[in-house]
Amino acid sequence: MTMPNTTPIPELYVSAESAQKLKVEAGNLLSWDLTPRQICDLELLMNGGFNPLKGFLSEADYDSVVDTMRLADGTLWPMPITLDVSQAFADKIEPGTDIALRDQEGVILAIMSVSDKWVPNKVREAEKVFGYGANDLAHPAINYLHNVAGPVYLGGPVTGIQQPVHYDFKARRDTPNELRAFFRKLGWRKVVAFQTRNPLHRAHQELTFRAAREAEANLLIHPVVGMTKPGDVDHFTRVRCYEAVLDQYPASTTHMSLLNLAMRMAGPREAVWHGLIRKNHGVTHFIVGRDHAGPGKNSQGKDFYGPYDAQDLFKQHEAEIGVTMVDFKHMVYVQEKAQYYPANEVPEGCTVLDISGTELRRRLREGLDIPEWFSFPQVVAELRRTSPPRAKQGFTVFFTGLSGSGKSTIANALMVKLMEMGGRPVTLLDGDVVRKHLSSELGFSKEHRDINIKRIGYVASEITKNGGIAICAPIAPYTATRRAVREMIEAYGAFIEVHVATSVEECEKRDRKGLYKLAREGKIKEFTGISDPYEAPENPELRLDTEGLDVDYCAQQVILKLESMGLIKA
Repeated sequence: MTMPNTTPIPELYVSAESAQKLKVEAGNLLSWDLTPRQICDLELLMNGGFNPLKGFLSEADYDSVVDTMRLADGTLWPMPITLDVSQAFADKIEPGTDIALRDQEGVILAIMSVSDKWVPNKVREAEKVFGYGANDLAHPAINYLHNVAGPVYLGGPVTGIQQPVHYDFKARRDTPNELRAFFRKLGWRKVVAFQTRNPLHRAHQELTFRAAREAEANLLIHPVVGMTKPGDVDHFTRVRCYEAVLDQYPASTTHMSLLNLAMRMAGPREAVWHGLIRKNHGVTHFIVGRDHAGPGKNSQGKDFYGPYDAQDLFKQHEAEIGVTMVDFKHMVYVQEKAQYYPANEVPEGCTVLDISGTELRRRLREGLDIPEWFSFPQVVAELRRTSPPRAKQGFTVFFTGLSGSGKSTIANALMVKLMEMGGRPVTLLDGDVVRKHLSSELGFSKEHRDINIKRIGYVASEITKNGGIAICAPIAPYTATRRAVREMIEAYGAFIEVHVATSVEECEKRDRKGLYKLAREGKIKEFTGISDPYEAPENPELRLDTEGLDVDYCAQQVILKLESMGLIKA
């Protein structure tokens, strides 16, 4: 009798010959270019990682999943897997149409037979899926839902033609059936999986050793390399960190495989989802830690989910998931014993040492010591390669404010001061200059202004990534666009938002170009501050009101802020 964790599971791919034929036919179909998140979803649909799903959810399945964590037929499935598209694309298709799904290079990955098309209630989806009446944009997936995802959902079965191409870590990527075959070959009947989106430190190693011991199982280190939370360590660095410590694990009982999953950071529901995905990969036990897949703090500064909510929900559905939960408390280092203990088993009177993720980032940022009891020297060396001390990293200063508030003037002064200090190249991306060289074809509609700001953000993120300083001074009136730019840049370095909070009245007085006058006369449509709103930043890193202050003083305030953040040396 074959053990269930080693028997093959259904995939959605057709044979190689059929794929060749379908590729030719698909060339004539209307095609949708998938977003990075949709590529992750499609890969796990096609290779069986999302079994029993046969494609993107229909409207009935979507409604049922949002409300009850189950498909319309009652099968447990907690996460809506939907193909969100633009209104313009949705207008071209009706249910019953086939569309080609392509990657960002235009390669056809699959054909989707569209069975449903609908406009979802995104507020309801946010509240139900992410829990507790949360419709809070501090949650990365809720922000994605409202500000990134398309307005229309398509549902329908998918026919897989080829898997997405990965050029990195090919030998470490296994489909569910490849892992099942591996377990079958090695005779692994019990496998405990460890899910991670962070580098592995000594506490994680101790936790995984204990979990494998407790379950009397082999260990699968199964890190997510699709999309995680904005601000996480990039997956290239993380995988190099994992590889650096793999020799600390017994080779005969440990395997590492990469999972191309787009996380939603949905806490309890996400834990159940991760369990079902791991079940499909042939795993029998799954480690669910404290605040599993939690996105951190909400906009009130409180955690979105309780520390053990994910464990509780997983436990309720454990039998149906078909994977045994190994729950682990927080692991801490006990100084007198020179080893790790679960936080609730620390011997009385002992000294507990612990370094939080925030503290680790601070030490990396400031080039401070990271003790060996906390992490492996080879992991720290790898992290230091990609996270040099802050004073050597690139960063972006992003001025926002009304026309005439003084943004460009302060930005120019700041540029000169930073160039005088030397050490890093400085680039000023001024609104007018960008309009001339990057955005000459754009007008001033809301959509065009958004595109212009995102272009500035993209260029600033490339400068930041390569260790330079970018100074931007657009009006940037919309909160959602500024947030998108912040996320683009914070993947590579610090983002300092400076709100130049000069009043409309004062800006009108200074109006050298006569723009406010023309706007008041209705000759300029959609003018920020007059006929179009300016959404002031709620929590900028710095707020400057230039009334009665000279430019030098304002630029100096920015310099002091940069010094206090460790970005420039005093």
